[in-house]
Amino acid sequence: MDHAEPVLVTAETLAELRRIVGERNVLDDPAELAVYECDAYTLEKRPPGAVVLPGNTEEVAAVVRVCAGAGLPIIPRGAGTSLSGTVLAVTGGVMIGLARLNRIESVDVLNRRALVQAGVVNAWITREAAPHGLMYAPDPSSQPACTIGGNVGTNSGGPHTLKYGVTTNHILGFEMVLPDGEIVWLGSGVEEGDDVDGIDLRGAVIGSEGMFGIVTRVLVRLVRAPQEFKTLLGVFESVDDASLAVGDIIAAGIVPGALEMMDQMITGAVEAAYHFGFPLDAGALLIVELDGLSAGLPEQTDRVIEICRARGAREIRVAKTEQERADLWKSRKRAFGAIGRLSPGYLTQDGVVPRSKLPEIMRFIQETSCRFDLRICNVFHAGDGNIHPLILFDERKPDEVRRAIAAGDAILGRCVELGGSVTGEHGIGVEKVDFMARQFSVETLDVMRALRAVFDPAGRCNPHKMFPGGKRCAEFAQRKQIAA
Repeated sequence: MDHAEPVLVTAETLAELRRIVGERNVLDDPAELAVYECDAYTLEKRPPGAVVLPGNTEEVAAVVRVCAGAGLPIIPRGAGTSLSGTVLAVTGGVMIGLARLNRIESVDVLNRRALVQAGVVNAWITREAAPHGLMYAPDPSSQPACTIGGNVGTNSGGPHTLKYGVTTNHILGFEMVLPDGEIVWLGSGVEEGDDVDGIDLRGAVIGSEGMFGIVTRVLVRLVRAPQEFKTLLGVFESVDDASLAVGDIIAAGIVPGALEMMDQMITGAVEAAYHFGFPLDAGALLIVELDGLSAGLPEQTDRVIEICRARGAREIRVAKTEQERADLWKSRKRAFGAIGRLSPGYLTQDGVVPRSKLPEIMRFIQETSCRFDLRICNVFHAGDGNIHPLILFDERKPDEVRRAIAAGDAILGRCVELGGSVTGEHGIGVEKVDFMARQFSVETLDVMRALRAVFDPAGRCNPHKMFPGGKRCAEFAQRKQIAA
């Protein structure tokens, strides 16, 4: 990003947009635009020139054609729960909000699929499919708010993707409006089988963070809901012990539906907020959820308990009722919301390391906390090594902001050094652009850029995201320049 003047949306263009979607569905008042100046990555804020709220695919396409004619950047936006500045309007332009595209059009029980609009909330799909014994597996922590279009954009994960896979494993096809306004369908059609003939452009678009076009309808795969769950809470003296138990469980040939960990600091905040009954003196809590056919689950449960005890678990609780299980998951999935009890602000990171490196990265995070004099708590998807350190700071104190960004950079850099990645599910956005050059070769990045140019030759669709060498804010770069 830079200090260039934002691209202005003229009165004539605003009038055209209003003719397409209606007066009330075009926002250009500064007070209204402030709502759209950032996503959940609040350290960077840029208001768009206008926000348009189309009601169907045809309106999206018409809006995109107007923007193409005016040479305006277009920024797709779902619920705004993304955590890396993915929907930041870096140089203004027109933000296309998909909140009104919120219908589940059909549920095909026989073929286990559902056709949904991009603004449908993730949790609504499983709610609709549940009476048929089906579910939509990817379950981000923001599941009650995030939308399926945004999930496609960042290839979202969640606790249960350890066993079931991330978004790309559950998307059969989708409708997309290209940056010139053309409407295309990629992947399996609604009336077709699950296979994709020819080049799988569906897979190429998933995770592209809205830079290839605007997804408007999605054909999702549904899976049969497990017959039974066994949900355990292991209480450990240290994160190291709990991390070793994670590796042992997988090494034993057991693949739980979820393996989640919380350290002592985040446990205290969650307990104060939700009163589940977590032990506040534990160094780490490990949530293990086994699921599947009832036959065999008791044996797996016994084996997991044995492994946890061998790694020093002082207590193991098994959820006795569905309500107890639901309360446990509510506490875990709302952990980020409890951070307000610890700090006025926090920066959430999203690194990945091999499972065997979990003890090492956890020790590094503790060292980083001391090094930058900032508290860092941890709640993460331990089963697949997807860490989420939450760096606590006060945005009103510039020095704390600088230290928080530097601490996050140090942690992500260490993830790469350990053979991991700088993102597992949150995307690159504007936050992690610099790391792309550290994780990928010049040649690989050039191929990525070339693929993007096939869909968006002018680079107008969600510009200034993901790729290094683009325009960056000088003050943002300066915040990262802090002595080790």
